[in-house]
Amino acid sequence: MGLGLEDDARRAFSRAVALNPALLASWRKLREIDLGSGRRTAAEAVEKQIERLERTPRELISATSMLHEGRLYHAERVCRAFLQKHPRHVEGMRLLAELGVRLQVLDDAEFLLESALEFEPDNLGARLDYVNVLHKRQKYGQALEQAAELRRRSPGQPAFELAYANESLAVGDYETALAVYDEQIEAHPEQAGTHLVRGHALKTVGRFGDAVEAYRAAIRIRPDFGDAWWSLANLKTYAFEDRELDEMKREERRPGIALADRYHLCFALGKGYEDRADFKQSFDYYRSGNALKHEETRYSADQTEQDFAAQRAVCTRAMFEERSGSGCPAPDPIFIVGLPRAGSTLLEQILASHSQVDGTMELPNILALVHRLSGRLRIGEKSRYPGILGELDADRLRRFGEKYIEDTRIYRQDAPFFIDKMPNNFRHVGLIHLILPNAKIIDARRHPTAGCFSGFKQLFAQGQEFTYGLEEVGRYYRGYVELMRHWDEVLPGRVLRVQYEDVVDDLETQVRRILEYCGLDFEEACISFHETERPVRTPSSEQVRQPIYTSGKEQWRNFEPYLGPLKEALGPVLDTYDQ
Repeated sequence: MGLGLEDDARRAFSRAVALNPALLASWRKLREIDLGSGRRTAAEAVEKQIERLERTPRELISATSMLHEGRLYHAERVCRAFLQKHPRHVEGMRLLAELGVRLQVLDDAEFLLESALEFEPDNLGARLDYVNVLHKRQKYGQALEQAAELRRRSPGQPAFELAYANESLAVGDYETALAVYDEQIEAHPEQAGTHLVRGHALKTVGRFGDAVEAYRAAIRIRPDFGDAWWSLANLKTYAFEDRELDEMKREERRPGIALADRYHLCFALGKGYEDRADFKQSFDYYRSGNALKHEETRYSADQTEQDFAAQRAVCTRAMFEERSGSGCPAPDPIFIVGLPRAGSTLLEQILASHSQVDGTMELPNILALVHRLSGRLRIGEKSRYPGILGELDADRLRRFGEKYIEDTRIYRQDAPFFIDKMPNNFRHVGLIHLILPNAKIIDARRHPTAGCFSGFKQLFAQGQEFTYGLEEVGRYYRGYVELMRHWDEVLPGRVLRVQYEDVVDDLETQVRRILEYCGLDFEEACISFHETERPVRTPSSEQVRQPIYTSGKEQWRNFEPYLGPLKEALGPVLDTYDQ
C-alpha cells in the first residue's frame, strides 16, 4: 500500500472508530496499518481497545453501536435488559450512564457511576466517567476530588492529568491548571485539545495574546478543529485574516467533517463576516450553525413555557407570606440573573471592583439544588419541582440556604459579599427567596431584539439550548419577561432590574443605583471597572476589560432584514419588555 493510500486508509478507519467505537473490524484494520507502518505506540493503544471489545459481552457491543448510531432508546432498552441479568456489571453500568448523559438524565448517570465505583473502586475508566458527569452537573468541587484521586491512583496518565487541570480550572485554581497544561504540552505537543483548553485558561486570566497563540497551535495540528476556530472568534476582538476565512470555508465544506466541527466553523465564519460588514453572508453562516447545533439539542419551547407556568402557579404571594422568616439569614450572595448576553458580565465586573464584593463565576449551586428537588427523573416522568416548594418546612429551607453558603466558599476570597451570576437562576427566584431571604437579586435586562440576536449568534459551551433558533429564543425571552413580572408581583421590591442600555448611556447613575440597592458605599473603582484584574470566564471577558462603549447597542440592526421570525415570536414584549 502506498504511503498516501495508507494514510488515507488510516484516517478512514480512525474516523470510523471515532464515530462508533464498537467497530471491532475497523480497530483490527487500524492495528494492521499501524504495525505495518512502524507506529508501535499507536498499535499498542489500538490493541488495548481490541482486547477491551473482545472481553465485552455481545449485548453491550450491540448497545454501544446503537448509541453511536443515535438509536438511544433502543440502546437503553438493550442495556437495561442486560443489567437486569447482571446488576453488578460495571461496564454495563458505564454504558447506561453514558446513555443517561446523552439523554440529559444526569441524575441517573451520576447514581450509576457512584454505584459502579462502590463495586470496583479501582476501575479508573468508571472514575473518569464520574468526573465528567460531576462536571456536567456543575459539581466542580466533587469533580476535582475525584480527579485528584485518579492522579493518585495512576500518576502521570495524560487523561487523568488533564482531568485534574480541567477541574482545577472549574473551581478557579488557574495557576495549577495552567501549570498542568504546560507540562502536558511539553510532554505531548501534538495534542490539539490540550492547546485548546490551555487557551481557554489563558483567556480567562486575561492573557489574550497567549490565548490566541494557543488556539492557533491547536489549528496548526488539526486544521478542521472547529472549536479552536470558534474560540478565536469568541475572543470578540480578534479579526480573522483573509487566508483564515478561506481556510475555514474550505474546512467547513469538506465532506466527512464532524458535525461539531462544522457548526463551530459556521459560527466562527459568521463572526468573521460580521466584522467585515458582509451581513448577508454573516447571517447565512449564523443560521447554518444554529440549524446544525439545533440537531443536537432536545430543547422544547413548549416544555419550557410549561415550566414557567408551573413557577407562576406554585410561587404565589400567599406561599411566600406563609414562609416569611424562613431560610438562612446570611446576606452574602448577590445574584445576577437574566438571559445570557444581556450585560450580566458587565454588572459582575462593576460589582466585583468594589472592595466588599468577590467576583466568582456562574455558580452551579442553585441549579444543583433544583435537580435535587426535582427527584431522580427518567424520560417522561414529571418533576417534583417546583411543586415541592410548598411542602418544604422552615428547617429544610434554612439548611438549604446554609448549604449554599457553605458550598460556595470554594469560589470566594475574603470579601463579605460575593456574586453568583448564573443567568438561568431567574427561573428560580422563588427558591432563592425561600432559602436566602436576605440575598440581593439583580435582573440584567437588554432590549429584546438586541439580546436575543446576540444569543442567536453565540455558540455556548453548554446549556442555553433555547438560543439555537430565532423563534425559540424569542419565545424564551417572552417567557422570561412574563416570569420576572410575576416575581415583581408576588415579591414586590425584591428584584432590582438594571437595563443594559441605561448602564451604557449613564454609567455612574446606574452604578450608584446598584450599590445603593446592595447596601454598599460608592467606590470610584466601580466606575473604572475595566482596570480591575480578575478572572472572567464568559464570552464577554475581553470586552469588560475595556472602558464602556455604546457601539454594541445597535449592532443587531445590521441584521434586521433577517429577523422577522424573532420579532413575530417576541410579539407584544417588543414594546413592553421594560415595563
